[in-house]
Amino acid sequence: MRQRSRPWWPYFLLTLPPLFWALNVIVARAMRNDIPPVAMCFWRWIIAGIIVVPLAATGLRSKWPAIRGAWKPLAALGLIGVTLFNTISYAALRHTTATNAALLNSTIPVFILLLSWIALHERAPRRQALGVGISLIGVIAILAQGELSTLTELSFNRGDLWLLGAMLLWSVYTLLLRWKPTELSPLELLACIILSGLPLLGVAYALEVASGQSFEVRPATAAALAYYGIFPSVFAYLCFNRGVALLGHTKAGIFIHLVPVFGVILSAVLIGELPHVYHIAGMALVFGGIWLSSTARPQLAAIASEP
Repeated sequence: MRQRSRPWWPYFLLTLPPLFWALNVIVARAMRNDIPPVAMCFWRWIIAGIIVVPLAATGLRSKWPAIRGAWKPLAALGLIGVTLFNTISYAALRHTTATNAALLNSTIPVFILLLSWIALHERAPRRQALGVGISLIGVIAILAQGELSTLTELSFNRGDLWLLGAMLLWSVYTLLLRWKPTELSPLELLACIILSGLPLLGVAYALEVASGQSFEVRPATAAALAYYGIFPSVFAYLCFNRGVALLGHTKAGIFIHLVPVFGVILSAVLIGELPHVYHIAGMALVFGGIWLSSTARPQLAAIASEP
């Protein structure tokens, strides 16, 4: 009997968020002196909320009992995914280099594996763990430009430490998705996360404004905020949440390695920096690790698929 082929589209869905997030880092780094970090995050999620909440309103009303019963995990997802993760990341990009930021992004799959083992007592298959390691080597090859001395000369500042904390938080967010209400569609789940995280973020923004930090609304800042609110927020979160539901948190986490890969590609396209041999070799290792991890026989507890 012919074996049924694996669907390709969950992997495509998980490829889009790293692309949007890579651009998010580039835009945030470029606008770091124009928009304060909390303002970046607050207006990002206000714009996303204006798009998402009206579309999900009918479903939220009809599924209110399920939402009320799962208020704790939803509140935690909102706190991490909306209030903390992006604010810390934007603040960190004021103090750290793009190289260090990309390197720290590659720690997410490792954190997911460690947290699964420590908190959930789950062990990844050897093939999956090997895939994580191979992808990590590919990321390091790209960031080190093929030179070991590049790694040994990296200096970690407070921005690096903040980013490391943000990556740990995102790993927790990925694991928490297993406790989301299965009745919610991806759009409804995103609306709940935004509504849960915005109140505290609003308080943080008010404190930032009270401290004298503000920004001028002009075409460049408006365009940056519009991008934040639409692509890395709405589209990326919907794709990532759906991908986690279909493939599991460990397999989804490995796709984070594509963030620095897309960074290399976008640098070549946008500023004319053509890739070198180490870029090509590193990207081959990253994609090879993703394939190896994605084709591993799952042994971890599955996340319930959405309807």
